Amino acid sequence: MSQATSTAYASPFIEMDRAAWSRLRDRHHIPLTEADLERISGVGAEINLREVEDVYLPLSRLLSFYVDATQGLHQVTSQFLMEATPRGTPFIIGVAGSVAVGKSTTARLLRELLRRWPSTPRVELVTTDGFLHPNAELEKRGLMGRKGFPESYDRRALLRFVQEVKAGAPEVRAPVYSHLVYDIVPDEYVTVRSPDVLIVEGLNVLQAPEVRKDGRLGLAVSDFFDFSVYVDAREDFVKKWYVDRFLVLRQTAFADPSSFFHRFASLSDADAVRQALDVWDAINGPNLRDNVLPTRGRATCVLTKGEDHEVRRILLRKL
Repeated sequence: MSQATSTAYASPFIEMDRAAWSRLRDRHHIPLTEADLERISGVGAEINLREVEDVYLPLSRLLSFYVDATQGLHQVTSQFLMEATPRGTPFIIGVAGSVAVGKSTTARLLRELLRRWPSTPRVELVTTDGFLHPNAELEKRGLMGRKGFPESYDRRALLRFVQEVKAGAPEVRAPVYSHLVYDIVPDEYVTVRSPDVLIVEGLNVLQAPEVRKDGRLGLAVSDFFDFSVYVDAREDFVKKWYVDRFLVLRQTAFADPSSFFHRFASLSDADAVRQALDVWDAINGPNLRDNVLPTRGRATCVLTKGEDHEVRRILLRKL
């Protein structure tokens, strides 16, 4: 284990390489099969059992301890205030990072692992894509070219959703987004019912609160997180992964005639690469640099990947 190497300032994080982190699993074992991983992995973000055991199993075990400790603190506080001790509120985890960095796979994997620890059998996952404004609204606001930027989301609806879950509402609905048609699905919802843990995954979930017109700070979604994970990698790596994913999607999802991106299915390799680079340079790259990357320091845990898409370094915020 190695502490943060810089002597110029006291880092708020403990830094570990992968080998040191993997030893923390302390012989805990949760069986996952190759079929499980195939179901969990995203396009271009395939994961192997060795990385699950080295990186994600220790993280899920740590998270299960955090859940238990938080529920214990909730009970102690209720006793101190001489209140009847209600059922603990859901533990909320935020998962953030760039497009194509593998944050969706990380979120699905954490859900799968956490469900297998005895104290957290009910784990739900919601992505913030469902809280994007519909395309018609984005068109009206002139924001179709900034989809994924903070202003393209219905932030009030997302904040209200997380508030209600955290308050212990028995059922809370979230809109559904279709990557096939690239839009919100009308009148379709996913319902979250009193989970032990809720994972909220998205580009901008760690954004700082906005300053109101009266100068006061508003609420941010991250204010309701008990733990957060930022999936990190060098931009040149992520840019390459995005292009590689685009080439795969051209032959899979884009080939569906109902896909919003069907027009890209017939592109040559060279034209597809150029198109993907244009999208990255115009949208995903600027959004990463201006909005997503600046939130990395707000995370509880940072998973830093190497060029091979495997986690090489872990930063864990000190308590």
